[in-house]
Amino acid sequence: MCLPGIHQTACQIITIFIFCFCKSYGQSPTATPVKDSNLHLADPTIFPFKGMYYLYGTVEGNAGNGFLVYYSSDLKSWKLSGQDSGYALKRGAAYGTKGFWAPQVFLYHKKFYMAYVANENIAIAESDSPLGPFRQTVRQPLAAPIKQIDPFVFIDDDGKKYLYHVRLINGNKIFVAELNDDLLSIKQETLRECIEATMAWENTNKASWPVAEGPSVLKHKGLYYLFYTANDFRNPDYAVGYATSNSPLGPWEKYEGNPIITKSLVGENGTGHGDFFKYKKEYFYVFHTHNSREKVAPRKTAIVKTKFYKSQNSVERLLISPESLSILKK
Repeated sequence: MCLPGIHQTACQIITIFIFCFCKSYGQSPTATPVKDSNLHLADPTIFPFKGMYYLYGTVEGNAGNGFLVYYSSDLKSWKLSGQDSGYALKRGAAYGTKGFWAPQVFLYHKKFYMAYVANENIAIAESDSPLGPFRQTVRQPLAAPIKQIDPFVFIDDDGKKYLYHVRLINGNKIFVAELNDDLLSIKQETLRECIEATMAWENTNKASWPVAEGPSVLKHKGLYYLFYTANDFRNPDYAVGYATSNSPLGPWEKYEGNPIITKSLVGENGTGHGDFFKYKKEYFYVFHTHNSREKVAPRKTAIVKTKFYKSQNSVERLLISPESLSILKK
């Protein structure tokens, strides 16, 4: 409706001008919000190769299509791969129709392999490049009688390959088994339970389904360090600890100073489920955090510097440098 005393044509011109002005300058109630520059990959891993660092993870808000891959030479500026819409592994090229979670990439016999979760099963796909595409000739998971998630393949100095993973048995529990050379199955007789959430810090909500997940393994001076995350991922107390053993099959002794990455230490809720990589001869840990103090998703991807320290006994401790925390950016 025009105001009294204003000609109808003039009123239409004024109305059009106001509409265009609002649309151009973002004053419309439906204006597009500013894009978030943070990277939102949960359960992340970074694979270094020939001076480049490749980042993969569970795609927050869209875990049904596969795994995106970002790359960087300095850990500061990350670019999405320019091939296949940024996907290193895309649904249809390998096993799985939903729930693509927790990838890990490793090099074996001059081929790149991705161990990952889909449909709450573990599968391994291969590629000629860390950018992908990762594929399976026969699209199938590793055979298992129960649901299993969170794979981590560790290749020891003697060439033996071990699959650390989580089995869903009255809680999330970490297991290990030696992999056969074809990477398609495990040696059943080597299957062992490694970690169960039994400590107070590992189940702060006293949940009936305790959670220990996200395993990754380092070997340092002949000792095996198994890192894991405890509590439900939605719990702000989601945190990282580790255990040590003289054998990749265990038994494992939990570090008495656990947890080593927590919300109080780094200032972010929901810290955990990550992997180690080396940058300029130093170990870093990549992991995810909650989006903010108020909400869980979309989770953010972060890295922190770590270092081994001598302790009073013969076992060296691994500690993090909280001041080195960095939230990764696109």
